[in-house]
Amino acid sequence: MTPVRLFGYTDSISVKPGETIQFHVNAEGTDTAEARLVRLIHGDQNPMGPGFVEEEVACTANGRWRVEPQFTQVGSFLEVEDSEGRLAFASSFTLFAFIHPTWPASGKRQTIVGRWDDDRKQGYGIGIDEKGCLQFWIGCGEEIERLTANVPLQVQMWYFVAATFDAETRHATLHQIGVGNRYNGLLGKVALVDYESRTSAIFRSKAGNLALTPFLMAGSRSRDAQKRACVSELYWGKIDRCGAFDQALQPAELDTIRSGLVPAMDSLVAYWDTSAGYTDRGIGDLVVDVGRHKLNARGYNRPVRGQTGWNWEGFTDCFRLAPHEFGGIEFHGDALTDCNWKATKVVTLPLGLKSGCYAMRLRSGREKSLIEEHVVFFVRPERPRARVAFLFPTLTYLAFANERLSFDHPEREALTGRPAVLSDIDIEMYMRADLGLSTYDMHADGSGVCYSSYHRPIMNMRPRYRMPSLDVASGLAADLSVIAWLDQSDFEYEVLTDEDLHRDGLEALSPYACVISGTRPEYYTERMLDATEDYIADGGRYIYAGGNGFNATAGIRDGEPCIMECRRRDDGYKPWVSRYGEHYMATDGMRGGPWKVLGRATQKLVGIGLSSSGGGRSEPYRRMPDSYHRTVSWITKGVDGEIIGDFGLANNGAAGLALDYYDRALGTPPHTRIIASSGGHTDSYVVNQQLVLYSYLGLYGSYDWRVHADMTYFTAPDGGAVFACGSAAFAQSLPVNNFKNSASRVLTNVVEAFVGAGRLPGFAWVNEEKQWA
Repeated sequence: MTPVRLFGYTDSISVKPGETIQFHVNAEGTDTAEARLVRLIHGDQNPMGPGFVEEEVACTANGRWRVEPQFTQVGSFLEVEDSEGRLAFASSFTLFAFIHPTWPASGKRQTIVGRWDDDRKQGYGIGIDEKGCLQFWIGCGEEIERLTANVPLQVQMWYFVAATFDAETRHATLHQIGVGNRYNGLLGKVALVDYESRTSAIFRSKAGNLALTPFLMAGSRSRDAQKRACVSELYWGKIDRCGAFDQALQPAELDTIRSGLVPAMDSLVAYWDTSAGYTDRGIGDLVVDVGRHKLNARGYNRPVRGQTGWNWEGFTDCFRLAPHEFGGIEFHGDALTDCNWKATKVVTLPLGLKSGCYAMRLRSGREKSLIEEHVVFFVRPERPRARVAFLFPTLTYLAFANERLSFDHPEREALTGRPAVLSDIDIEMYMRADLGLSTYDMHADGSGVCYSSYHRPIMNMRPRYRMPSLDVASGLAADLSVIAWLDQSDFEYEVLTDEDLHRDGLEALSPYACVISGTRPEYYTERMLDATEDYIADGGRYIYAGGNGFNATAGIRDGEPCIMECRRRDDGYKPWVSRYGEHYMATDGMRGGPWKVLGRATQKLVGIGLSSSGGGRSEPYRRMPDSYHRTVSWITKGVDGEIIGDFGLANNGAAGLALDYYDRALGTPPHTRIIASSGGHTDSYVVNQQLVLYSYLGLYGSYDWRVHADMTYFTAPDGGAVFACGSAAFAQSLPVNNFKNSASRVLTNVVEAFVGAGRLPGFAWVNEEKQWA
């Protein structure tokens, strides 16, 4: 009997009351699920806090839903728009491409380019066999004839490949020629490797042509066990400029193409210039056929563009400067950016719905066999009315979506200082390819994952989820601690998401007197960063309630907020690193990696920036002398003694997980006050690599002074201000003792002042610097 499983996602994660939202649900072992709209209030089950708290909400969609199994196409590929069947060759033809295989010896067949139906064995294609050798084949349903190269393909090396078929003589040829230079491949000239192969054969038949077979790059048409059309024989690697002729070219003509020129011949059916259509602000998913028939190709599961091509000479590392050298499009057989499931239910949200974090709770089964899924989304206000906004860091949720670090990262336990604590959810997430990967993972060929999407179930963007490598609530489950704190307070609040901030910019923040960040707002687009800086500079009051914030660049294509891009450079913490020349995001043209190396260190924005991160015991803060200055002493009003936050749901302290510190050399405003600082962190906390020129002994919590969190405050122009907590664990200290504690007291003091009309207490402190209470 099939175990009951429920997975779901929404078409949008940010909606307003009265708007419609689509729920896409995959069901296994059941055809019904009980649905209930709930507002999520607290997401951490740690017994030191209030536990998991949700509130059921009346909605016309509540009740029994019909659910069904859904199909997920995994793997990236390109499909050509060929409605007239010009590529259904009934006679002679030639195929050619520049290729850079990243996993040739995968043990599975791969199709590079072709019009091949693997289920019915009809058509033609160039690909790679199970042993990693180039192969050309045709089939007419009765038999498949194959021509195989006699030299295996080398991993991460560029080749020119071509296949010809003369229909009159049935003569087939297969050409494989290495086109590596000093920069574009893994191996250099000194490697004693044979790259070339030229083989030929006489085939007995011509290729069959099925009307519905598409011409694909990086895959072939097939059918799954339920006879649904799918793409299989997925290719791992890069493809640069490729094309097709309706005649069998001669070797001299192929040599011309290999040199970078394409003969202007009437027999040219299609030539896909993979470097065409580049702009300074990004590259789309459409691959342009510059030939006369305009047989353009459309990308699925976001093939990676802006990659170095076969002719990259190493002089520039940015596709914007020399697009003709960056024609590489990279494909992965395990890529997933959209499940493309059918909509299970279209729901109109109730009018007047309170702004907040919501989920459609789905249940099936009974008692011990009860299965529950929360499909999470966020409701922003129809019109902003509250003084306070909480900003959910949804780009960070996407970056970590379904991460598998506890399984695949060899240094993970050394980094966190503890073994992973795995749940059934973690194990199932790891076993299922149809849930996709995070930008902290690597594809099966060893290259980093640079795209993540919420058009798929995200198991760790759920309440109650605990990150296995740290065994603490993180992401959404941690951020709900701030929502629970706001819910029990007297402050009226509304919520926004990174999606709203990227789309609307400053307009999203400006209606609010006070904006509160999430616990780890790490990934920011340029537009989001600009809007946050402008909000503060224009008089906004900002509470940075976390750590490791505003640190990494992220890309979102206009009109497609569901997909984020992340490229990783060789500076800062990194689970993988982009190849040289592939650091710039195809989404928007921005350089990937830390914002710090672009001159926008976090200290310039909120006064503090990442000093260290780690696992194990969290520490309290101790008040610093600045906190007693009469212009800021109101921040710690009601706090007994010098210690703040010697408790917490994240490892029993308010300062932990990720720590941010004051650093004038990186742009901390000179009038910033240090209210409190942590210390005594364990050696699982190591100084952030961005701050270190070279590695040496002693970059650990018990040795290096930089391993600490600073709680800071500064005033900004036009009455603005920033209060920064300096720790990703701070928010998870708020719920302890029913929200009656020193950390909660400090945050209450700050929010009360920030939402108040008129000037902040001590607004003119710059002129009173030496005056003390």
